[in-house]
Amino acid sequence: MSIEFIGIAATAPFSESGGGSSWNAIDPGYVKELARAHETAGFDRVLVAHSSASPDGFTVADQVLTHTDRLGVLLAHRPGFVSPTLAARKYATLDAFHPGRIALHVITGGDDADQARDGDLSDKPTRYRRTDEFLDVVRKTWTATEPFDYDGEFYQVRGGRSALLPSRPIPVYFGGASEDAVRAGAKHADVYAFWGEPLAGIAERIQQVREAAAPHGREPRFSVSLRPIPAATEAEAWQRAEEILRLTKERAGELRKVINLDHSAQEGSQRLLNAAAKGDVHDKRLWTAVAKATGAAGNSTALVGSYEQVAESLLDYTALGVGTLLIRGFDPLADARDYGTLVSLVREQTERQQFVGNRVLVDA
Repeated sequence: MSIEFIGIAATAPFSESGGGSSWNAIDPGYVKELARAHETAGFDRVLVAHSSASPDGFTVADQVLTHTDRLGVLLAHRPGFVSPTLAARKYATLDAFHPGRIALHVITGGDDADQARDGDLSDKPTRYRRTDEFLDVVRKTWTATEPFDYDGEFYQVRGGRSALLPSRPIPVYFGGASEDAVRAGAKHADVYAFWGEPLAGIAERIQQVREAAAPHGREPRFSVSLRPIPAATEAEAWQRAEEILRLTKERAGELRKVINLDHSAQEGSQRLLNAAAKGDVHDKRLWTAVAKATGAAGNSTALVGSYEQVAESLLDYTALGVGTLLIRGFDPLADARDYGTLVSLVREQTERQQFVGNRVLVDA
């Protein structure tokens, strides 16, 4: 199994532990430099994230794709604000200009307050039912060669058609930890994404999604999001981790102005906080202290150790069946450059394991 690496397409130098003063500002030069750093480091894609205050993701995605040669984009999209037929054409248009380099990341939205900022006052179960229909219509728009109708609770289409069909299927990634999320995501996802829980939790979630996907005849792949903190030695890595935590705590007041730190309604955040309540370190080196300090505001668990140790821990996730590793740092640009070592180590070890496995099969 080949491992896919995804980084982050931040639009300005901002993180929990320092840099920048407004997380949704745009620095065009920084976007270009960060994208190229990921491409040079060997990443397959970068995530263009979404919130009710973030810049337009389609424009950011086009900038990333235009300024790189190979790097793909995982473009997050929140159903409910753009009609699914139009959203499908927008993705297909990006794919036409940059063939095979765009993917859709569906984030239904677990935060009622963030939804309300864009005028959506529906509850979570309603949002996931809407997402289910949204993806029905999107896939129909991408594939229909004749005009189609659709009648649903949220969307009605008459004579829908697109003059532009993707030359190959656009992958659909899906995030969400609630039962409603699993029910919708297992039906549609090509890749189901998890935040960086302890290994036992990821194994549990993979089984849950597989069981929900089976009745639909689907076998999704899986992604885990982590924040590696590697260094030449384990001691140096832990020194850096403690400094990141110190700066994050110092910056908590500013973070509250630009990031909602109350994620009590989000199942994924609760899973991370439950792990953090049981201890700061899990498995070999999964560190939850930043998740605790930020209320598990998104992807906030780290792997701390030497490059070899962190690569080993990443491989522990792939051994469970994870095929995509979304890794981003606390200093996005510097870490993107530095992560080239991790990407190489993980891929070399994966290829070595596959070679040994193939030899065993041949010899048998």
